[in-house]
Amino acid sequence: MDKLGFKPIPAAVALAIALVIWFLIPVPAGVAPQAWHLLAMFVGIIAAIIGKAMPIGALAILAIMLVAVTGVTAEKPDNAMKDALSSFASPLIWLIGVSIMISRGILKTGLGARIGYLFISVFGKKTLGIGYSLALSELLIAPVTPSNTARGGGIIHPIMKAIASSYDSDPEKGTQSRMGKYLALVNYHSNPITSAMFITATAPNPLVVKLISEATGAEINLTWSTWALAMLLPGLAAIALMPLVLYFIFPPEIKNTPNAAQFAKEELAKLGPMSGAEKIMLGVFAVLLLLWAGVPAMIFGKAFAVDATATAFIGLVLLLLTGVLTWDDVLKEKGAWDTVTWFAAL
Repeated sequence: MDKLGFKPIPAAVALAIALVIWFLIPVPAGVAPQAWHLLAMFVGIIAAIIGKAMPIGALAILAIMLVAVTGVTAEKPDNAMKDALSSFASPLIWLIGVSIMISRGILKTGLGARIGYLFISVFGKKTLGIGYSLALSELLIAPVTPSNTARGGGIIHPIMKAIASSYDSDPEKGTQSRMGKYLALVNYHSNPITSAMFITATAPNPLVVKLISEATGAEINLTWSTWALAMLLPGLAAIALMPLVLYFIFPPEIKNTPNAAQFAKEELAKLGPMSGAEKIMLGVFAVLLLLWAGVPAMIFGKAFAVDATATAFIGLVLLLLTGVLTWDDVLKEKGAWDTVTWFAAL
């Protein structure tokens, strides 16, 4: 054995924090001892995550084991185990996990890059236009890309970097102010804005929905369409203003970019005509949005309503049946499985 499966120092710190809360800090009045002990484990696990004592999925498994073994939620061992595993049945957790699997299709088919270059080919004659192109690309793919890291870093960032590099704007050369700094900031700020606009735009959102429902005794249940409608105006306002505000705060040295539109057209030419896989991905994209927005139920009545998580499974199955995604693709989507395991434990 070459090395341990955990980092000793961060693990020791996390364990010490948990033990201090469990044994040394008195249980506050009105709080059950079991709840306090559960808090101790929770804080310890969070500390281990911050210290990167183990991968987040492994720490989630550790948390599940601790809940089952310590019996903080139930005296009977079998009931404690059921409690520890209970959230794996949560539809909201599977909604985000399956949606991340679906988003793999946008990366695999190249549809995300095509959308980005298409916007730049139209609006990319000025640096400000490129900024809006990046923001609009983020907005368009956000509903079916729950991994905001994959969306911002895997799809939009390479496009932004390619455009900046074509104008020799590179931080390693000290030329980032030409346009790269501005475009990078637009890329960064677009990500959290679009993440807030849809339940399926980032992993924590379904957890927020669940916590709100539990805190209000199920009086407030946010649906996909309710969330999207509530965030439509503030989200669009932020998308409309953000590139312009950044343009004045961090003005790029190069403001006219006629070559950028041409560069985008050349990249689109390299991609060639839309492939069959891209067309299927686009079709599935449309089906997901229609079902999540509740359009069939609006037109044909409540009998045609489809659950949001069931909709995600429909999308994934369509991609598997058409061969856009393979089961190996799904198995390799580590972010999705990490998300399911972590949020179920959380």
